[in-house]
Amino acid sequence: MTVVDARGHRCPTPTLRLRRALAKAGTGEVVELIADDPLARIDVPHFVREGGHELVEIADQLGVIRFKVKKGG
Repeated sequence: MTVVDARGHRCPTPTLRLRRALAKAGTGEVVELIADDPLARIDVPHFVREGGHELVEIADQLGVIRFKVKKGG
């Protein structure tokens, strides 16, 4: 699993980093994005839906949000 740590960056940077990681990933591979920008809670799920990927999990702990995204085909 690829992990993208985008803590300390504001949107759209976390989403752009996720997009780059998914472009390199194989179909069905899971990419985890770690972000601390509250707007990522809106931007990332929207990007995932639009891109045909699957949002497997969102975990929010002490302001750190972890998104697990499965690359679609």
